Amino acid sequence: MTRSSATESVRVLTGMYAAEAQYFAAGGPGEASFDLLAPFFAPDVELHQAAALPYGGIWRGHAGMTRFFLTMGQVWESFDMVEQEFLATGETAVVLTQVRARARATGRVLNFPVLQTITVKGGRITEVRPFYWDTRAIADACAAPSPEE
Repeated sequence: MTRSSATESVRVLTGMYAAEAQYFAAGGPGEASFDLLAPFFAPDVELHQAAALPYGGIWRGHAGMTRFFLTMGQVWESFDMVEQEFLATGETAVVLTQVRARARATGRVLNFPVLQTITVKGGRITEVRPFYWDTRAIADACAAPSPEE
């Protein structure tokens, strides 16, 4: 890792997280424009979410990221990044985030860590791979109760 790649990654990531906060403050998915976030993501960005999650799958490009944020907004009433730690930076950065979220379907509140590897090339995020400790707990908290319950 070179000092310049580490500096660029930190600059891009801190800018993106600040833009994400601005995006949510402006109403978030369905209300705010993805244009606030677009400058931080490559046009062919790929976000790989665990298949077991309600928003699982691979989300590609700016259109995919827009759909991802809309889906997240349907699943979570709130999704707060309480604390973040940049563990390694370079072309591939590693970020540990402590999340506090409330599921829309159940109202349950979860506190959980997410570890992300994020690739930054040419001043833009090209790939994001989040890792969750317990995808089942997240999926269960987000599942709508069945009619018998």
